[in-house]
Amino acid sequence: MALHYLEFERPIAELEAKIEELSKLSETAGPGVFDAEIEGLRSRAQKMRRDAYSKLDAWQKTQVARHPDRPHFVDYVADLIDDFIELHGDRVFGDDQALIGGIGRFRGRPVVVIGHEKGRDTASRVKHNFGYARPEGYRKAVRLMELAEQFGLPVISLIDTAGAYPGIASEERGVAEAIARSTEKCLMLGVPNVAIITGEGGSGGAIAIAGANRVLILEHAIYSVIAPEGANSILWRGSRTGADAARAMKISAQELLANKIVDRIIPEPVGGAHSDREQTMANVAEAIEQELAGLDGLSAQELRKRRSDRFYAIGRTLQ
Repeated sequence: MALHYLEFERPIAELEAKIEELSKLSETAGPGVFDAEIEGLRSRAQKMRRDAYSKLDAWQKTQVARHPDRPHFVDYVADLIDDFIELHGDRVFGDDQALIGGIGRFRGRPVVVIGHEKGRDTASRVKHNFGYARPEGYRKAVRLMELAEQFGLPVISLIDTAGAYPGIASEERGVAEAIARSTEKCLMLGVPNVAIITGEGGSGGAIAIAGANRVLILEHAIYSVIAPEGANSILWRGSRTGADAARAMKISAQELLANKIVDRIIPEPVGGAHSDREQTMANVAEAIEQELAGLDGLSAQELRKRRSDRFYAIGRTLQ
């Protein structure tokens, strides 16, 4: 599979191209001829990647959060959820594949899982509408949360969307109302819910399934009321850049944690979640298990109170 390099990774890409070239030459020059040079270049590339990812700014983190090879909802389900059964449709209009959900087992524990899916190639991106959920997607989420409450199952939400779909048909079918209903259901659930922002957490399309007891975020993910490009367009009439907006909006995981908008940062491997899927999955699984364990045994009333206290506190201590 071809690697996708981001703009700030160009020096690393050039170095790894040299490594690839030397590796091909070594096949014809004989075994071991270029081993020392290749090993030296690999060590240098690893150091460059480690240095680059240790000081990413908000715009660079936005690029990493949108990386095409970053693990998607279907990957998390495949790796973390056993016996997953997808449940389709909102029982009103149709089945939105931008927001997927179902039941399964997380480390032996029955759970309901809901999340955005962007798709990876052209066909799947069209199928999943690039992760832009329509009203029926959020109504499906409400249906699944009601099912979780009925059977006493915890809810795990995986958020990765630039926002809800803003098309005319979506507006005609009441997308704002559907988002509000989904947000309300999250906040009023009588069972534990944990939300993880795995890539992009954008606008109401994200908060609709992120009104959880515990909101976690991957180290290089972002969470914002609007995409940086949209903020630039609306606030500055396009006179600046998305990069300027990203830096001003405090959308990185570290800034969000400092402002108590998220509760925990899940570390990513050096090079981002896409560079080591196995390690990423292990980190996410461990975080989910710890958070669910911390909510075990709480009454429905206590779970609701903790949620309300958590969200009412946002904004009181913003830096």
